[in-house]
Amino acid sequence: MAKLLASKIPANVNAARPSGRQELDVHPQVTSRPQPLTWPSFLSQVRWFNLTVELLLPLVSLYGLCTTRCSVKTALFTVACYILNMIGITAGYHRLWSHRSYNASLPLQYFLALAGAGAIQGSIRWWARGHRSHHRYTDTDLDPYGAHHGLFWTHIGWMLVKPSVKPGYADVRDLNRNEVVQWQHRWYFPLALVAGLILPWATSGYLWGDWRGGFYYVCFLRLFCVHHSTFCVNSIAHYLGETTYDDKHTPRDHFLTALLTLGEGYHNFHHQFPMDYRNAVKWYQYDPTKWFIVTCSFLGFATHLRVFPDNEIRMGELSMSLKRLKSVQDNLTWPKSSADLPVISWETFQNEASSRPLVLISGFIHDISDFLDQHPGGRDILQRSVGTDATAAFFGGIYDHSHAAHNLLTTLRVGALHGGLEQVDEHALPPAQKLFIADATLQAPGALTHECL
Repeated sequence: MAKLLASKIPANVNAARPSGRQELDVHPQVTSRPQPLTWPSFLSQVRWFNLTVELLLPLVSLYGLCTTRCSVKTALFTVACYILNMIGITAGYHRLWSHRSYNASLPLQYFLALAGAGAIQGSIRWWARGHRSHHRYTDTDLDPYGAHHGLFWTHIGWMLVKPSVKPGYADVRDLNRNEVVQWQHRWYFPLALVAGLILPWATSGYLWGDWRGGFYYVCFLRLFCVHHSTFCVNSIAHYLGETTYDDKHTPRDHFLTALLTLGEGYHNFHHQFPMDYRNAVKWYQYDPTKWFIVTCSFLGFATHLRVFPDNEIRMGELSMSLKRLKSVQDNLTWPKSSADLPVISWETFQNEASSRPLVLISGFIHDISDFLDQHPGGRDILQRSVGTDATAAFFGGIYDHSHAAHNLLTTLRVGALHGGLEQVDEHALPPAQKLFIADATLQAPGALTHECL
């Protein structure tokens, strides 16, 4: 049976073939279990080097802000170094090496490797391996900075304390084969020290004599801002913002985070389409990293810029728009259908209309008692229609009523005429209900039907 089914499914000639004989772990599993927390065990789990760095950065920066004047040249150089380091992280560590969203020439790779090392956030291999686990196991215990652990953990806690559960498996064989990645990983600490501290400090000191400002602002304050801006992608962009393309997981599109991280804040888009070299696709969205990659492509340093099909991007956006509208729709009061109303004969309708104002329109009987004095055309026009079929008059015979009037009319239904009347379907539905969002069924365009099942 399996062979028969397989023979009827055409092969995807464009599908990538696995390389090598090593099998990938395709079954996520928890490789360790949380242990009871005690004070001695907690102290043993602290990453003391990371804790020291993350404490020194704000403390030294604050001291410098209080004691040292920042010159214009030092301020501009601090911003330039911030942008350089952020490009190294966003265009290099993230979009190039974590997601392979484009191909980079060797000169560009070395540039990004040095710029990223200057951010002092770990080596490319370490950073990309953790990020791939984050994408594969988003919001689970195998996610190294899963949002379900809380805002502090996702922002910085995961760096300060060893996780009780090891991050899930991620394939990094491509990184192991990359000469630039291996070179930077092997020499990471000297490179980070030179690119992150010594070179920026020496530049401000030798070129315009601001050794003190270079130390506090260009080095420590810049690193503090680079670190916590990047951390916001893992924390704030999983808590605040819009779920533009999907709400299955926590990532959000957050403009402020995008502003701080040169475009990385459109995180909902990124988690839906991680292989896309862009994080923002709207013309008005802020994504300098995308512009940098496009510029590198124009200059010949980057090739094979990967994009997700526009049709599927728009489909995701549409589905979330419909979902939000469905939520609004479900909180509105909609008219009763004929199945929910009592069936009334013509004789009963005539008799009842003699004692209260009932009007027949499109096969439905309406009680207009509370609307007689509110009718814009006056009470007398409605009074003349009591006990009659006013369908023709309502649908343009006397006045071409607005959509609001049609919607309001349906709320006045009290019964359905027995046997009904000859009517056009559109007359039975108010304008607002003609675009009613229904729950998904197998009859949706392109979906399977009962017949083909």
